[in-house]
Amino acid sequence: MSETPLAIGIDFGGTSVKTGVVFRGNVIDHAPPIATQDFETPDDLIEAMARVIEDLRSRHARIAAIGVGMPGFVNFEKGIVYNLTNVKGWVEIPLKAKLEERTGLPVVVDNDANCMAYAEWKRGAGRGLQHLVCLTLGTGVGGGIIANGQMVRGARHGAGEVGQTSIDYRGRRGHYGNMGAIEDYVGNNEITNRAIAAYEEAGVHKHHDDCTPAALATAAHAGDAVALKLWDEIGEMLACTIMNCCWLLNPQAVILGGGVARAGDLLFGPLTSYLYAQLSAPFKDHLMIMPARFGNEAGMIGAAALALEQAGFPAEP
Repeated sequence: MSETPLAIGIDFGGTSVKTGVVFRGNVIDHAPPIATQDFETPDDLIEAMARVIEDLRSRHARIAAIGVGMPGFVNFEKGIVYNLTNVKGWVEIPLKAKLEERTGLPVVVDNDANCMAYAEWKRGAGRGLQHLVCLTLGTGVGGGIIANGQMVRGARHGAGEVGQTSIDYRGRRGHYGNMGAIEDYVGNNEITNRAIAAYEEAGVHKHHDDCTPAALATAAHAGDAVALKLWDEIGEMLACTIMNCCWLLNPQAVILGGGVARAGDLLFGPLTSYLYAQLSAPFKDHLMIMPARFGNEAGMIGAAALALEQAGFPAEP
């Protein structure tokens, strides 16, 4: 490890910014999180990020690059954050240039779901594969795509937004005017609201905290019929989205991470059953549906690995 360059990985969220020093597939040092909403302007928050970076560099001399995963539309080549849905003021912010000027280190900025996908591809469940679809299932649904051994970015660096693809052309109208987007059905809040309504229909009043994905998993494991039916429905809806990805991209594997995926077989069982029933042999033979290896640190690990690669350091075994 003493001869191996390290990188700082930053996972920028709507409530906090998590920063760590990454060695291969492990975060070996964590900085205290920064509360995102405590800062009036992007420059104030960037300065706080730079101070955290300085502190980590004081303890780790071999830090060679910085990677940042952002929950919004990012120009990967220029490192510009075009917008963040839940953080005020972040419109066309040249984050790469600002952090490079402040720290003197090369900086890479990418979408956070791409960072998760990169972590799973290079260090996690998809290591060694060339064709992957990675989904993060949480408050929203994020996605990253690897095809022919390359990250798919698209003409304007927006490729991989699987959460905005439709499962119903007459469905709910989404934030961008798109109809039936999957994240409007299987995001954390949508699952909770669906559960509250399902229990009410069954004559059972449940509080919000009793209907989160984690609570529903506990209830389903205990044999709760309503919860079991809900997980079957969630699996069926996700199967529709993944089916479309499979017909379009013919991946070797689909990797699912995020809080909803922690339901395990409650989700993966019905999902794979519904999915394989909708695919022909070249698309489902040898197709793997796998849980992500990395949890909450995936964004930091992927951002750091991407930063080292872009800085010219080859990936190590």
